[in-house]
Amino acid sequence: MISRPVSRREFVRRTAILGAALSLSSRDLFADGPNLPLQTFAYGDVTLSSTPHQQQLANTHSVLMGLKEGGLMRPFRVMSGLPAPGEDIGGWYMYKADYDYRKDSAGLCPGGTFGQWVSALARYYAITGDAATRERVLALNRAFAKSVGAGFFQKNRFPAYCYDKLVCGLIDSHQFVHDPDAFAILEKTTDLALPELPPHAIDRELSWRPGKEGDISYDWDESYTLPENLFLAYQRGAGDRYKQLAIRFLLDTTYFEPLAAGKNVFAGKHAYSYVNALNSAMQAYFTLGSEMHLRAARNAFQMLVAQSFATGGWGPDEQLREPGTGALAASLVDQHQSFETPCGAYAHFKLTRSLLRVTRDASYGDSMERVMYNTVLGAKPLQPDGTAFYYSDYSYRGHKGYSRHRWPCCSGTLPQIAADYHLSAYFHTDTDLYVNLYVPSTVAWQLPNARGKLKLTGDYPFSEVVQLDVTSDRPATFGIQLRIPVWTTDASVWVNGKHQRLELDPGTFVALRRDWKGGDRIELHLPMTTRLEAIDPQHPAIVALMYGPLVLFPITSSAPSVTRAQLLAAKRSGSKSWQVPTAAAPLTLIPFTEIADQAYTTYVHLA
Repeated sequence: MISRPVSRREFVRRTAILGAALSLSSRDLFADGPNLPLQTFAYGDVTLSSTPHQQQLANTHSVLMGLKEGGLMRPFRVMSGLPAPGEDIGGWYMYKADYDYRKDSAGLCPGGTFGQWVSALARYYAITGDAATRERVLALNRAFAKSVGAGFFQKNRFPAYCYDKLVCGLIDSHQFVHDPDAFAILEKTTDLALPELPPHAIDRELSWRPGKEGDISYDWDESYTLPENLFLAYQRGAGDRYKQLAIRFLLDTTYFEPLAAGKNVFAGKHAYSYVNALNSAMQAYFTLGSEMHLRAARNAFQMLVAQSFATGGWGPDEQLREPGTGALAASLVDQHQSFETPCGAYAHFKLTRSLLRVTRDASYGDSMERVMYNTVLGAKPLQPDGTAFYYSDYSYRGHKGYSRHRWPCCSGTLPQIAADYHLSAYFHTDTDLYVNLYVPSTVAWQLPNARGKLKLTGDYPFSEVVQLDVTSDRPATFGIQLRIPVWTTDASVWVNGKHQRLELDPGTFVALRRDWKGGDRIELHLPMTTRLEAIDPQHPAIVALMYGPLVLFPITSSAPSVTRAQLLAAKRSGSKSWQVPTAAAPLTLIPFTEIADQAYTTYVHLA
């Protein structure tokens, strides 16, 4: 059952309550130094040398740079009544005046991913400093400003959804590309969009568009995700208007307030968008100091973990489930749309990154790592014609394939998350460096009296040893905080060949604080063993095999007969493969990143 929208009186009440915090700066809100949120590094401070991460970034960047301006502007121009030269790029991105969700594949969300693509290009420029990418962003923003009119939002099924992505692209253009016109274009875009937005956040599936009550596809808009980017626009200097709009669209009554009180209201909600909306709650906390929104996000995350697959993915058929019903196990039989992968992983990364920054709780890093290796890093490459990877398939007869839709929503989020790996590997305070993801990489940072650099190497998670080499232009005292994953036992740390006697509690960060100098080396040993994870408490015999942060997927087209002891006795048969002895024949298991076109299963019934 979907809750009714809030009344005008209730909206005014909420605005007044939140407005009391508006005059407080973030420094006032977090006055206690040790409780300040961890800081993210700039995109350009981190260099990833991991092959799959580099390939995903290069693939998505190449596709976006190859799109022609005429095709990108066409839906804006056609819907705004302007001349529209150039060919449609097709798929969800094109405008189809007589689109029918019941029979059409193309035309669902014209122009919907444009803002995400501009955002991804801006982030790519921040990582690489590539001049051609910056020029591309500037050119696209100017073409967009000339092409968009009121008709784009009037004729669009999803005016809030499209506006949200456009805000993201423009504020990233301002922040990372330093586009001097970005905020002026944002003002124009906001003026055009506002008349077509609801008066407040509307739960998905509720009709609110006058004259469109007979077409349910108009009810799939996502106004409740708007505050995240509106708060960010305010934080980056776009003006108080965007803070007020963000408050207006917080989905408090039907979502954040119940979650903050510990009430699980997930059942039946659209998975990706409602999890993504939790990022709006986190930005309400960062901007307004709202403890209620922080509680909502923290409680919601625990509820999400409780209904997640072993991969960290969630939301089969894009729906969150009623807890305690065994619905996840039921989905394995015939549901191939198990997790909306690039979109879901993008929302998951943002949420866990914010929660980790606020709480310094390593479990959020564990969750981020699980989702990365078992879902989005194994996504098939984006194709130049818009063919995109959409769903991970966790059914008993799983396969890894492309969406039948071209340029779907996941073609927008995959380029963004490919850039955002750079934000999630490391965090810092004034005195400490936090190492969160053990991805081969280098990070450089400024200390009060020195410039430091840390280089991380190794073949984690296929190797148990992570090597970290420290360089500094002069000796300096600071802390290096290492995440000790919750699944490991007997972890150990060595500095310059000497074992460090530390309490390495799984699921925490451990601090190495000393005078560091160039040439210092850390070795972190994270022993990995096999273990089983049941899909839910109702089905303890339906299990996935885990090794460290990895799910090991049996390569098979039929349900294998295997015992608990056999699974736990899995042995390495190659650098990235395992074998399990069975009565019939050895069963091969590999991680998600290594699956190409083979049939596989995620879970097995224990014999």
